[in-house]
Amino acid sequence: QVQLVESGGGLVEAGGSLRLSCAASGRTFSSYTMGWFRQAPGKEREFVTTISPSGTRTFYAVSVKGRFTGSRDNAKNTVFLQMNSLKPEDTAVYYCAAKQGMTTSGNSGYYDYWGQGTQVTVSS
Repeated sequence: QVQLVESGGGLVEAGGSLRLSCAASGRTFSSYTMGWFRQAPGKEREFVTTISPSGTRTFYAVSVKGRFTGSRDNAKNTVFLQMNSLKPEDTAVYYCAAKQGMTTSGNSGYYDYWGQGTQVTVSS
């Protein structure tokens, strides 16, 4: 069982930056692929990035590539999402998720555990 708690969301102006964190419980954090997803009002949940168990491989949605960076610190059971050059269309609730083993999938149905989400609002 893995419990995930996101933090770091807030209100930021367009062009600004935020860094989200997701703290995970459990001893086997380093065996999980971690993902970040987001859901805007009235829209389906969408993939943002995946981070391999070792943290050496990351995959991004086209909409965020070059602006967002996913990373993890396995010693601290924490995964991060650095978001730069934020746009109003990045406004959403951001969720971290965990999947046992390695996956590059952006399909939210593949992930086993989810956090409660943190709100990111980008003003124009």
